[in-house]
Amino acid sequence: MNKTRLFKKTLLAVTVSTVTLASQQALAAGFQLNAQSATGIGRAFAGDAVIADNASVMARNPAAMALFDKTEFSIGFESITSMIEVKDAEYRSAGLAAGPSIVTNKTDVPDTDDVGATSIAPNIHLIVPVNDKFAWGVNAYSNFGTKTEFSDDYIASEYGGLTDVKSFNFGLAGSYRLNEQWSFGAGLDLIYGQGTMKRTGSDLLLSGAGEDLLNVDKADGFAFGFNVGTVYELDENNRFGFSYRYSPEFEAEDDKGQKITLPLPDMAEFSGYHKIEDTKFAVHYSIQYIGWGAFDKIKFRNLDENASPVGNDSGGSYDKQYKWQDGWHYAIGGTYYLNNDWTLRAGYMYDTSAQDSLTSISVPDSDRQWFSTGFTYHIDNSSNIDFGFTYLLGDDVKVDESTPVDLPAFLGGATIEGSGISATTRANAILVGLQYSRSF
Repeated sequence: MNKTRLFKKTLLAVTVSTVTLASQQALAAGFQLNAQSATGIGRAFAGDAVIADNASVMARNPAAMALFDKTEFSIGFESITSMIEVKDAEYRSAGLAAGPSIVTNKTDVPDTDDVGATSIAPNIHLIVPVNDKFAWGVNAYSNFGTKTEFSDDYIASEYGGLTDVKSFNFGLAGSYRLNEQWSFGAGLDLIYGQGTMKRTGSDLLLSGAGEDLLNVDKADGFAFGFNVGTVYELDENNRFGFSYRYSPEFEAEDDKGQKITLPLPDMAEFSGYHKIEDTKFAVHYSIQYIGWGAFDKIKFRNLDENASPVGNDSGGSYDKQYKWQDGWHYAIGGTYYLNNDWTLRAGYMYDTSAQDSLTSISVPDSDRQWFSTGFTYHIDNSSNIDFGFTYLLGDDVKVDESTPVDLPAFLGGATIEGSGISATTRANAILVGLQYSRSF
C-alpha cells in the first residue's frame, strides 16, 4: 500500500469532519438580523418593543398590538451590505519531508476586502383590532442570516469558501388589553431556514487541491417557536414594554441526506418610550438579551451513507463543542416630530459579540456600534413612508483557526496541526430600509 496516499486519505477524512463542523457556525454565530422595519433601522431599534408607530412593532412585542385602534399594515425591505476585511494572514500546512517526517509550510496570504455581500430581507406586518380589548396580527420577516464568499483561488480555501444562510419567520399573534395600563400578548412562530456551505482543499493541504471537504447545497427545514410580551402605560407620553422570544433547536437537510442540528438563541427585550411634555421630542431606549450561550454544539450527520462528501467513510455523525457567550444590545434614540409631514429620528446601539475564544475568518464577529438615522414622510393622515440608514462599525479581531490531524502509525501516531490560519478580521456593514405603512 502507498503509505503517502494513506496519509492523504486519513488527513482528508479528519479535515472533512472538523471543517464541516467549524463552517456551520455561520448559522448561529452572532449574526442576528434586525430586519423587522425601516423605522427601527432609523433609530438603531431603540424603544422598538413599545413605540408602536406602525404594525412592525408586533415583531418585537405582541402586546404592543393593543396600542392600535385601527387596522395597521406595513410592508418594506432592508438591504444589508457587509464589508469584511481579512488582513495580515498567514496560512500553515503540514507536509511530508524526507525520512519521512512532518514539516510545517508557512505562506503569507494577501489581504482581502471583498468577502462580504449584499442581501435583501423583506418584511410585512398586519394588525387587526377586533374590539377595544382584543387584536390579532400576522407577519413575515427574517431574524437570522449572513453571507460570505471567498474567491476560488483563496489559498486557505478550507477556511474560506462560501457561507450563505438565512431564516424567515412567519408569525401569528394576539393581544389583550387588561385595563388602561396593562396589555399582554403572545404569538407562534414558524421558522424556515436555508443554508449553503462549501469548502475545498487548498493547494497546500495534503488532502488534495480542489477536493470537496464540504458541500452542503441549500439545506433547509422548519421549526416552531413562540413569543410573549407585555406593555405598561404610565400615561399617554410614557410607556414600557417587555418581550421574550423562544427560539427552537433547528434542523436542516439537503438533497444529499446531510443533516445539521443546532440551537437558536432565545431573546428578551425591555424598552421604554418617553415623550417630553410640551415639546416635539421623545427619547426611547432598549436593552436586549440574546442567548447565544445556548449554542454549545452543532450536530452533523449523514442520512445517506453513499453521499459524498460525508467526513466519514461510513456516513455517521459528529458533535462539536463551541464556546459562545450570551450577547447584549444597548440602544438609545430620539424622535423629533417636526410637523404634520415629517418625523425625524436617530439612534445608537452597542452590540456585544457572540464569539469568545473561538473565532473564524469565514464568519467574523466582534463588538459592534450602530450609528443610525431616518425619517417618516406622512403622505396623508392614514399612510406614510419610512426610510432608515445604519452604519455598523466592528472591531479588529485576532483569529487563529486550525485543523488537528491524527497521524498514521508509521509517522508516530501523534495528533498534529494539519493546517491553520492566523489573521485579523474586521466586519462593518451598511443597512438601508424602506417601508410603506397604512391605517384602515
